[in-house]
Amino acid sequence: MVSDNIKLTPQNAPHRALYHALGLTEEEIARPLVGIVSSYNEIVPGHMNIDKIVDAVKLGVAMAGGTPIVFPAIAVCDGIAMGHVGMKYSLVTRDLIADSTEAMALAHGFDALVMVPNCDKNVPGLLMAAARLNLPTVFVSGGPMLAGHVDGQKTSFSSISEAVGEFNAGKITEEKLREYECKTCPSCGSCSGMYTANSMNCLTEALGMGLRGNGTIPAVYSARIELAKHAGMAVMDMVKKNIRPRDIMTQAAFQNALTVDMALGCSTNSMLHLPAIAHECSIEIDLDIANAISEKTPNLCHLAPAGRTYVEDLDEAGGVYAIMHELNKKGLLDTGCMTVTGKTVGENIAHTPNLNPEVIRPIENPYSETGGIAVLKGNLAPEGSVVKRSAVLPEMLVHEGPARVFECEEDAQAAINAGRIHPGDVVVIRYEGPKGGPGMREMLNPTSAIMGMGLGNSVALITDGRFSGATRGACVGHVSPEAASGGPIGIVREGDIVSIDIPANKIELKISNEEFQSRMTSFTPAKKELTGYLKRYAALVSSGAKGAVLN
Repeated sequence: MVSDNIKLTPQNAPHRALYHALGLTEEEIARPLVGIVSSYNEIVPGHMNIDKIVDAVKLGVAMAGGTPIVFPAIAVCDGIAMGHVGMKYSLVTRDLIADSTEAMALAHGFDALVMVPNCDKNVPGLLMAAARLNLPTVFVSGGPMLAGHVDGQKTSFSSISEAVGEFNAGKITEEKLREYECKTCPSCGSCSGMYTANSMNCLTEALGMGLRGNGTIPAVYSARIELAKHAGMAVMDMVKKNIRPRDIMTQAAFQNALTVDMALGCSTNSMLHLPAIAHECSIEIDLDIANAISEKTPNLCHLAPAGRTYVEDLDEAGGVYAIMHELNKKGLLDTGCMTVTGKTVGENIAHTPNLNPEVIRPIENPYSETGGIAVLKGNLAPEGSVVKRSAVLPEMLVHEGPARVFECEEDAQAAINAGRIHPGDVVVIRYEGPKGGPGMREMLNPTSAIMGMGLGNSVALITDGRFSGATRGACVGHVSPEAASGGPIGIVREGDIVSIDIPANKIELKISNEEFQSRMTSFTPAKKELTGYLKRYAALVSSGAKGAVLN
């Protein structure tokens, strides 16, 4: 045991004195010390119930012979941070979470960990820490929010975001907007569609780092408490069997996760987080791998915002394991990968049928023969860019139009709200990348405004920033290299023709090669005066195409 180094010998008497100061008994000190990384706080709706999850995990650990000890991890609510300076502090917390968890775990000699995350950067940050520490570790999330209901229809966070655009366009009254506001988010939990938090919690299952139901059992269900107890028991089994995160998170496991990602139609943010987690495992994932997997993986789900089903529906249909069961019919998964259950993927999914073909399409009848995410390349994005193909209207899969160029999100939002964006336009938002933002802000407000104002079938948006999982439409993000690093998105001028061809995985600026080279030669990226953590982050962060990891 790691903790034996600080608790066994007479020389460790000072350490044991401090354990006694915590109220630990001799019996508790003698057992494996299991750190419970609690992301509980009172500002993130997806985290307000995590104290209950943590209590259940503690009970499970104790029942299985361990000593549970809680320490915290921070989390930002992307919805509350959206549309202002706060969003610059969302992605950057991923590394703070990984670093602080590493510090706490190693400083205190824990033998194992149970991670209790839920929201967008909190999950990948803790997965990065798990890979880095390589202690026996199980994940159990806080669970998804229940869908809301307005006019007899289920709703989610994207519904209220798009309702603002409808209100600004005069399509709904202020009273109806207020109804959406009060009914869209009816419970604690991560927002109810296949947004970033739920995407990452589902992919945690696919990676093998969470038990069945981790990504789909609703936050308010008692089954979530049972799952947490089982997670506490499972980590003690991992300690006994010496199963560690890098035994689980292998190259094959990441390919499984990308395959499930394509079938589910996850958030485009997964294309930032999976490479960053893999990087901590000394595994490199590039965007080209994503397209190769997408080409052979059918898209089986259209969960909100792509469709009208929600994570609670996915749970009732059999959850992530049922999707994996469908994928395995065509041999698309490596079923030999180890998981936190102590069993292989194949053993886990052997008896997990699809219970609702309306929610999870049978693999013989997919929404499309290719995956839900596409990586586009071309002279505008030579390192790549990302789009959620499954959430794009058929008529927008191929689009060409004049660029409307903005140097930040706020300027684009003002133009959209003022009615200055017209059918056929391609909105270009730059200097919002990992370095240029800094922090690679999500663009849910402008994308929702475009949809809400009825322009979703005629206007595209591209950015070196990124999108919320709640975004839908022809929205291409992660354009790399970013403008702040001298990327071609920085040379686009008002009125230039931009071509987007999602089936062909291409994005092009339609100017001559001579003009392109001339502009690139004379281009000097704009600089921002930065202070504090954002200054350090901007100096260290890599391209979005490489997962925005810190160098």
